[in-house]
Amino acid sequence: MIGLFGGTFDPVHNGHLRTALDVFEALELTELRFLPLGQAVHREQPLTPPEQRLALLKAAIGVQPGFRVDERELRRERPSYTVHTLEDLRDELGPAPALCLLLGRDAFNAFHTWHKPERILELAHLVVMDRPGHGLPDAPELRELMEGRVARDGAELKERAAGVIWFQPVTRLDISSSDIRRRLARGRSIRWLVPDSILSLLQQQEN
Repeated sequence: MIGLFGGTFDPVHNGHLRTALDVFEALELTELRFLPLGQAVHREQPLTPPEQRLALLKAAIGVQPGFRVDERELRRERPSYTVHTLEDLRDELGPAPALCLLLGRDAFNAFHTWHKPERILELAHLVVMDRPGHGLPDAPELRELMEGRVARDGAELKERAAGVIWFQPVTRLDISSSDIRRRLARGRSIRWLVPDSILSLLQQQEN
């Protein structure tokens, strides 16, 4: 199974990396791809240029086995829709591999508003990084999408290539990219919020 973790990563921090590792190990993924956004659709545009975010992300994951960066959304000259990325990947990988799209709980709660959510579920599983049953969504459209798709065991993801929703508990670290940027702007330390491999790079960029 291949995990797909998208985001602005502006900058990447230990919260991103720890949760990604939790999912990677719990679901025994063969590979986890980080997909930095180019032009965002459902959030504010990244403040940091794409080449800088890419360099930081590559430095952050380093030689972690199974982790890699997929640059396709940064190369796209139009807004990044998840469904298009998944269609690209299916064209490359074929129909057989299980693809697991990693989402935070806030993103999942708005999933029904995404571009072609039903098509996304035809192309990939959803792995929601939160506890099952923790604040079930209010939106009836999302509840309808969940109907018959929520797995009882993570092993169900291996039985098919797409279409299953799984709630994966992860380590919760209260770290945000915006807070890191504020600390840097004020000259405050960000040690232990980001991996040491990018600490000096971030400080150099700020200066």
